[in-house]
Amino acid sequence: MLNKTLVIGAGSWGTALAIAIARNDKAVSLWGRNCQHREAMKTHRHNVDYIDNVPFPDTLEICDDLLKEARLCDHLLIAVPSVAFLSMLTFLKPVIANHQLISWATKGLIPDSGDMLDSAITKLLGQAQPRVVISGPSFAQEVASNLPTAMTIASNEERYSQQVAQLLHQPTLRAYTSSDMMGVQLGGALKNIMAIAAGIADGLVYGANTRAALITRGLAEIRRYATVMGAEMDTIMGLAGMGDLLLTCTDAQSRNRQLGVAIGQGLTVEQAIAKIGKTVEGMYAAKEVYQQAKLRQIDMPIVTEVYHVLYENRQPVDAVKH
Repeated sequence: MLNKTLVIGAGSWGTALAIAIARNDKAVSLWGRNCQHREAMKTHRHNVDYIDNVPFPDTLEICDDLLKEARLCDHLLIAVPSVAFLSMLTFLKPVIANHQLISWATKGLIPDSGDMLDSAITKLLGQAQPRVVISGPSFAQEVASNLPTAMTIASNEERYSQQVAQLLHQPTLRAYTSSDMMGVQLGGALKNIMAIAAGIADGLVYGANTRAALITRGLAEIRRYATVMGAEMDTIMGLAGMGDLLLTCTDAQSRNRQLGVAIGQGLTVEQAIAKIGKTVEGMYAAKEVYQQAKLRQIDMPIVTEVYHVLYENRQPVDAVKH
């Protein structure tokens, strides 16, 4: 049984998960890197910047001293962007105990290396460190608003995935467990790239046929990559794979799709990122997956074209022709 959770990262997803845990009458602290943001959350008892109009349950506290609070909690839930994941782990390492459960809701890869986030934990904290990955088709606003949602909780040890599933599980939030950490992580990272592609097509007003083709062929690319990486196909065809892919490629809430739409409508990549104003994980994943696919000789034409658009200034209309 987990006594207290510290959620690290007060963006949309971290806030939504903290609210969900607190809604279950569980003790939870939420930490964000910006002091003024933390003070605003304390004062207003909701996250004006990311999840507005959803009040914090009474058991949700805002934490100021990250390292002190990390020592007091038996569960650390990391919800920071992938570009900050490794540095956050490194910062926390001196206070992390061997028995502490580390979970994360970040959907991405380690920049520059292309490593799974799970691998970063092994390198920094050792293979024995308890760990869980949280993923699946779940927009933060809907989770926070208590709308029906299903997600996947994966760990290499069932007792840990069960603990986190019990922490989150409630009438409107169904948490399914899995032992396939690789598949769950890959599903969460790769679908973001496909959502950028789908968004570009929508921005170009290419219609439903094109979107359906991109999603279907995108799933085929994810399956190829996942097979080489040792993931289970049942995972890729489930909530954490196909489920998340469908959600992210088709809904306007998706930042990755928003990026693609903006680029398809004629904005530069820099202009599109500035317009969204928040982290777009597919930007980073596209670079890492493109490089890994090239190295491992995995055929991924959609990933390749998204990479060319994002990093080599290829025009979206030209990318579609390849």
